[in-house]
Amino acid sequence: MEQILKQLPQKAREAEAENKRFFTKLKKKPPKHLDTLMQELHEEEFQKTDCLDCANCCKTTGPLFTDKDIERISKHFRMKPQQFISTYLRIDEDKDYVLQSVPCNFLGADNYCSIYDVRPKACREFPHTERKKFQQISNLTMKNVAICPAAFNIVEEMKRRVNSK
Repeated sequence: MEQILKQLPQKAREAEAENKRFFTKLKKKPPKHLDTLMQELHEEEFQKTDCLDCANCCKTTGPLFTDKDIERISKHFRMKPQQFISTYLRIDEDKDYVLQSVPCNFLGADNYCSIYDVRPKACREFPHTERKKFQQISNLTMKNVAICPAAFNIVEEMKRRVNSK
């Protein structure tokens, strides 16, 4: 896995121009079956990919925390939301709550998340490859293929299947 993660940013850069063209085309005229295809590709990939072997998303990026996330997680810690915010979060340039630093404070050495059951919505949905109307999040997907080997594989397979029709 370490070798894959080392090569991933370069592979994502090499595929970037092709991915941009593909997603531009996809946005203009998404295939009728895209949501079904994405669900299928997501399930196929995560049958062979174990996030606990990787956890690159938790090591290199941080999620956005919604007000609901903050409420839920602070309750889990028996903290007041403001205390949770001042301990773990900061406001970014987009005025969103994000982690003060990465890797994530809640990631253990064994790649397990200590708040998994109450984790933020952004973590729950990452890498966002089974989202409906997938073509609408192409900018996010372009970032995620450089972070998540599963997202990279899903996009590569999606290009093969969509372009072969």
